[in-house]
Amino acid sequence: MKAITDHRLCFARALRRALFAGAGLTLANVASAQVLPPPVVPTVPMAAPMVQPILAPLPLPTLTAAQESELARLLARDAVTQGLKDREPLLGALSGPALVQAALDHAHAVRAGRLDTADFQKDWAMRPQSYDPLPAFRDAVAKDRLAAWVASLPPPYAGYDTLVAGLARYRKIAANGGWPIVAAGSDLRMGGRGPQVAALRKRLAVEDSELSASGDSFDPALLDAVRRAQRRYGLNPAGQVGAQTIASLNVPVGERIKQIKANMERWRWLPTELEKNRIQVNIAAAVLTVFDGDQPVTSMKAVTGRPGDETPMLTSTIHSIVLNPPWNVPSSIADKELWPKERANPGYLKRNGFRVIETEGGGRRLQQASERSALGRFKFDFDNPFAVYLHDTPAQSGFANFDRLASHGCVRLEKPEDLARLLLRTTPDWSAGQIDTTLASGKTVRARVADPVKVYLLYWTAFATPNGTMSFREDPYKWDGVLANKIAARAEASQLAAR
Repeated sequence: MKAITDHRLCFARALRRALFAGAGLTLANVASAQVLPPPVVPTVPMAAPMVQPILAPLPLPTLTAAQESELARLLARDAVTQGLKDREPLLGALSGPALVQAALDHAHAVRAGRLDTADFQKDWAMRPQSYDPLPAFRDAVAKDRLAAWVASLPPPYAGYDTLVAGLARYRKIAANGGWPIVAAGSDLRMGGRGPQVAALRKRLAVEDSELSASGDSFDPALLDAVRRAQRRYGLNPAGQVGAQTIASLNVPVGERIKQIKANMERWRWLPTELEKNRIQVNIAAAVLTVFDGDQPVTSMKAVTGRPGDETPMLTSTIHSIVLNPPWNVPSSIADKELWPKERANPGYLKRNGFRVIETEGGGRRLQQASERSALGRFKFDFDNPFAVYLHDTPAQSGFANFDRLASHGCVRLEKPEDLARLLLRTTPDWSAGQIDTTLASGKTVRARVADPVKVYLLYWTAFATPNGTMSFREDPYKWDGVLANKIAARAEASQLAAR
C-alpha cells in the first residue's frame, strides 16, 4: 500500500452528530398517518416451539508422549515466528491438559489476536471472528497432523506473510547490533565525502541490499538508495537528507520490530476470507486501493484524519454514491470554524455558498450548496456509527503533500470520479452518459450501486511489498503503542488469573 491525501472539511467524530444525508436528497412524500401492517394470521396450526438441545463441550484430546514432545517444540518455535514471544518459551515441562490448553491459547492468539472485546477502543470498530480451535485440534491429534495444524493458524493473507518474513529479517538485524546513528551534516549531499557519508552509506545498506556498505562518497548509487529509503518511510523521495529523513533512519530497529508485531496483531482482526472485490484504505499511509482478489487493480492518494480527528478502523459496504452532494456542516465544525469566520468577516458564509437553515427549537445549522460543497462532486456512503465516508474535494493541492493526515476523519480521494465510474459500471441505470448528465445538471442525486462493495478502513504502519521490502510509516495516532500496552496488560491479567 502507498500514500493518499487532503482538504480540511472532512470529519469523523464531529460528523457523529451531523446529518448524514444531504438536504438536497429528497424521498417521496410520506403520508402523515402511519399505515400499520395487517395482523399476522397463521395459515397452519402453531407447533410447540422446539427446544434446542445444549451440546456438551468437546472433551480435550489425549496426547501420546511423542505428540507432547512435538507439540511443545512446535508451539515454542511458532510463538517466536508469529511475534507472540521474542524467545522460545519453555514448554517442555507441560504435559497433558496443561499442554493442550497452551496449544489452544496459542491457536486463539495467532488466529484471532490477544485482546478481549473490552480492550478495543471505540474507534477500533473491528472485531476478530469468533474462533474455537478445539475441533480442528482434536482432528489434528487424531490424524497425527500437529505440524499442519500449527501451520494453518495464521491469517491466510500475503500481507501477513510478508510481515512474518519482515519480522525475522529485522530480528536478525537487531541480533547483529542494529544500525548506526546518522548525524546531520553538510557532506550529506551529492558529491560530498567523509565519515558522515560513510555512516549514511552503512546505515542504508543494512536495509537495502542494492547498496554497497563500503565507501565514503555521496555518489549516484547512494542518492538512489536515499530515495528508496524515503519511499519506504513515506517521505518526499527528493534525495535530500534532511531532518525528516535522518529522524526516520534513526528510529531504533527495536521500534521497527514493535511496529511489525503491532500490524501483525491487527491482521488477526480481519475475517479469514476477504471479499474478492473490495476497497481498502490504509489510514496511516493515506492511500486507497481497489482489490480484485489479493491483487490491487488501482490505487490513489487519500487524505485521512489528523491526530485528534482520527479516521476509525472499520468494515462496511458501499451501497450508494451521492452525485453533487451538499455538505451538512457538523455543529462542532460550524461552532469552531465557520461561525467565528462569519463574525470576523460578515458575508463569509454567503460568499462561500453556505445556507443558514433554521431548526426546531430555534437552532441553526449550516449547509454548503453542492456547487461549492467541500465534498466535491462525489460522496461514497457506507453504514457506520461514526458517520464517516469517502468523498471528493475541491481542494486538490493537498494530494501533493506526503503527510496527508489532515481531515476531520473522513477520507478525501484524489480520483473519486474514477472510483465512482468503476463502482457503477455494473449498474444499468448509471451509464457513463447518465453520470455525465447528472454531474452537469448540478442536481443532487443518490445512485444506488447494483453490486455493493466491501470497504475496509485499516491502520497499517508497517507493510511489505511481495519481494519482502519493508515500508514503515509514523504511528500518527499512537495506536501501535496503545495496542502493545493493551496486549501486555491482558497477558498480565491472564497470568494473575491462572495463579
